[in-house]
Amino acid sequence: MTEPDDALPAIAFIGAGSMGGAILQGVLASGIPVAGGLRAVNRTEAKAAALRALGVLSLAYETEDDATERVLAGAKLVVLGVKPAGIPGLLEEIRPMLDPDAVVVSIAAGVTTERMEALVPNPVVRTMPNTPATVGRGVTGIAGGARATASIIALVARLFETVGSVLVVPESQMDALSAISGSGPAYVFLLVEQLAAAARRLGFAEAEARTLAEGTFVGAGALLAASGEDPAELRRRVTSPNGTTERAIAVLEEADLAGILERAALAAVARARELAAG
Repeated sequence: MTEPDDALPAIAFIGAGSMGGAILQGVLASGIPVAGGLRAVNRTEAKAAALRALGVLSLAYETEDDATERVLAGAKLVVLGVKPAGIPGLLEEIRPMLDPDAVVVSIAAGVTTERMEALVPNPVVRTMPNTPATVGRGVTGIAGGARATASIIALVARLFETVGSVLVVPESQMDALSAISGSGPAYVFLLVEQLAAAARRLGFAEAEARTLAEGTFVGAGALLAASGEDPAELRRRVTSPNGTTERAIAVLEEADLAGILERAALAAVARARELAAG
């Protein structure tokens, strides 16, 4: 029986925690067929059992000595869902288990394709998804290593399109991308947190303050997505001349909000380069 043209090849997740698990569940929710199926290996049996309930070939290190080898057998996309510091050791461990034509996909910040390619002979693709991928609204940056062809990049893009938008960039831009979309949700959550705090200081109760702040951010984001308008234009429509919003925006501009955000992004880029340097 032939597989549909849109089928993905067998995918193995080495670590399916919050981000790896979100991608795995995005594939499941998309309904895209996976030739050879989805596989995952986690540290604990409890995590493995939860994924087995979804129809995934899911094993645990604590109960299966050969869990990694079994999950990797025949896998064509191998997603590394471990922390950056664990990537080199993991690649050395799985090198003899990888199919020759398997593509290694990293979701770890700061680990370059050059560093990974020095440890395995397979094509390597570096990605940077963000946490909204857990609700299907992620933004993922993708950069291929020296062995990654255009067709490999397209295949990895299809995988991450199951959890949101994809942007293919040169690897030289990955740290900057991480500073914007990777760390960006934390910036937004901080703004929501502080707006709610301002609401409390204006006399609103905790629940009321959260409703005001969170509802405003979620609603504004939905409006931005639905309208297709430039955010500057949407801001202009809210900002009546000589009105209350204009006065508030003037305070934010006087505080150099643009400069603060730029400095925050540059600090994130600097830290990513420190991680890459070990």
